[in-house]
Amino acid sequence: MFSTKGRYALRIMIDLAEQNQEELVPLKDTADRIGVSKKYLEIIAKELVKAKLIIASSGKHGGYRLTRSPEEYSVGEIIELLEGPIVPIACLLPDSDECPREKSCPTLPMWKEFAQLEHDFFFGKKLSDLI
Repeated sequence: MFSTKGRYALRIMIDLAEQNQEELVPLKDTADRIGVSKKYLEIIAKELVKAKLIIASSGKHGGYRLTRSPEEYSVGEIIELLEGPIVPIACLLPDSDECPREKSCPTLPMWKEFAQLEHDFFFGKKLSDLI
């Protein structure tokens, strides 16, 4: 299950994609359009800026905008930034310890297959598909 941070990050990115790509969009405007508090969006936007998915400028005419065109963002990269790796079970996390039952686990192939389907779905879907 995805948290509100991951879902709202997508909503911020969609809102920015729907605006004029050349202009900075005040976060207050985005907050009003998507119905989420500006304060909460500031936390999420800070992470998006840090990852260089969006740029920010402060001041009277400040705001946010995408760093790339909407076609160049995958939904997967946005979700993973806020949520971490998209995997169904802990033993498939990139930094997990080797499972002692890996060789004998009858369900592991199924989880790996599901993880691949999930990965392909989210990384195959572009931000532009959502606008």
